[in-house]
Amino acid sequence: MFGSSCNCLCWNKHTDFSLSEPETFSLPAPLPKWPQGKGFASGRISIGELEVFKVTRFEFIWCYNLSQDKNKGFSFYKPAEIPDGFHSLGHFCQPNNQPLRGFLLVAREVASHMPESCHASNTAKLPVLCEPLDYVLVWSPDDWSEEKCGGCGYFWLPQAPEGYKPVGFLVTNKPVKPRLDEVRCVRSDLMDECDAYRLLLTCNSRYMNFSFRVWSTRPRHRGVTGKGVPVGTFFCSSSWSAGEDLCIGCLKNLDPTLPAMPNLDQIHALINHYGPTVFFHPEEVYLPSSVSWFFENGALLYRAGITVGEPIDACGSNLPGGGTNDGEFWIDLPRDKRRESVKRGNLESAKLYAHAKPALGGTFTDIAMWVFCPFNGPATLKVGLMNIALSKIGEHIGDWEHFTLRICNFTGELWSMYFSQHSGGEWVDAYNLEFIEGNKAIVYSSKSGHASFPHPGTYIQGSSTLGVGIRNDAARSNLLVDSSKQYELVAAEYLGDGVVTEPCWLQYMRLWGPTIVYDSRTELDKMINRLPMMVKYSVVNWFAKVPVELSRQEGPTGPKEKDYWLGDERG
Repeated sequence: MFGSSCNCLCWNKHTDFSLSEPETFSLPAPLPKWPQGKGFASGRISIGELEVFKVTRFEFIWCYNLSQDKNKGFSFYKPAEIPDGFHSLGHFCQPNNQPLRGFLLVAREVASHMPESCHASNTAKLPVLCEPLDYVLVWSPDDWSEEKCGGCGYFWLPQAPEGYKPVGFLVTNKPVKPRLDEVRCVRSDLMDECDAYRLLLTCNSRYMNFSFRVWSTRPRHRGVTGKGVPVGTFFCSSSWSAGEDLCIGCLKNLDPTLPAMPNLDQIHALINHYGPTVFFHPEEVYLPSSVSWFFENGALLYRAGITVGEPIDACGSNLPGGGTNDGEFWIDLPRDKRRESVKRGNLESAKLYAHAKPALGGTFTDIAMWVFCPFNGPATLKVGLMNIALSKIGEHIGDWEHFTLRICNFTGELWSMYFSQHSGGEWVDAYNLEFIEGNKAIVYSSKSGHASFPHPGTYIQGSSTLGVGIRNDAARSNLLVDSSKQYELVAAEYLGDGVVTEPCWLQYMRLWGPTIVYDSRTELDKMINRLPMMVKYSVVNWFAKVPVELSRQEGPTGPKEKDYWLGDERG
């Protein structure tokens, strides 16, 4: 899908352009009527001196295919049906092997109702939007003959006046500059930095020693405090290298009230409508529970230097709150006969803990859903065709995993989901999700390790080159949690103090399990000695890269201590 290459940006002018237009995507069920609120799902969002509208209907401009297979092409579009008074900021690109489901923001200047102190500048300002002075052709076919290349792609960068910056590139299928009024540049103080995100295509020149590349873009500053607003445009260049600033930017939300974010009733409506069903593996031994069940069934709080653990009350009010993970405290399983049964969790009590937060400058809402398991089971190593059960490696007490719903604040539509997978994860667009009931997606939790995946199967975490990795097996079963019903909203800081009461245990920043150091070398040597000689070297090399996991069991910190509590997801 990414990194495709071609020799020229021309294609046959007699080609049927309709072949390159993918089908559009819509969620399985209609959206409900959301509870009343301020600006959520109203179709337009004020970001200060600009009001933006999300366009999802496009006019096709140009496409190229690498072969006769229409799915291997990339298409370029401009926004269609722009509301009166709004202006285009650039064009859009996407692969043809996925449904057409992008967006472009169009903008208009509005009178700002923000306090004067919130403005980017208190001095007299230039107009918010202006036409470019000219265009620079940044790429064209190797042969300028319109007769030969009547259906070619020409890429233009708007030249902004002083004090302004372009937001996107324009594409034409003829060597004629776009009209100056076809796009607007934005005043620089209303813009933020963006990054080249995913490489969409690479086109190699026939006659010159360089390539033309196209990337999707995203705001550089993301997370709860990030003000960058994605516009949906792309970046392209034949000379840019990673680390350099882009010649375009994204918009910036300068309205601190974030008027498009959902209110409390709307958050609950979103979870009720979209809350995924989490399926655990049919052979899962270590199931989730509620935090209160874990505490009520004998979990103990330990402090460094003290050998006797303290029982934890059901709401965690006697846990030390605030601070950071200083190693002074940790939680352990009960020491009595309940220990083994608590390890196995309690599905009946299980619930997901929801955290609602602004994303991408308040134009999206992220709802992170956290699941707690009292115990994380041992890993299974896959070496070629062999599967080797590891007796201790991978085990730890207290396991926090999560997935995240990203919801568009223009419409209230589920846009994508993030699936956390141990130390990493992946964003999955809504059209690649499985749905079980209406617009409720499915999450598959992997056996023993509880990583989240969008589809059933066996996922290998490790080295494909060496053929060695940890198995993550995911499958549907009757072991499940419906997060649309079994949830608790534990945080939504943007709503203000006191709107959502955070549970006491959420303020506990230390370890949810003890650190246990053990001699893993003995177990590894026994396992490695049983392997065929041809794979021994690969296994030894792979294990050398993960020394911490081999030498200890360490309980994780809680949700609020994670980088992505306030930051953006990794992916």
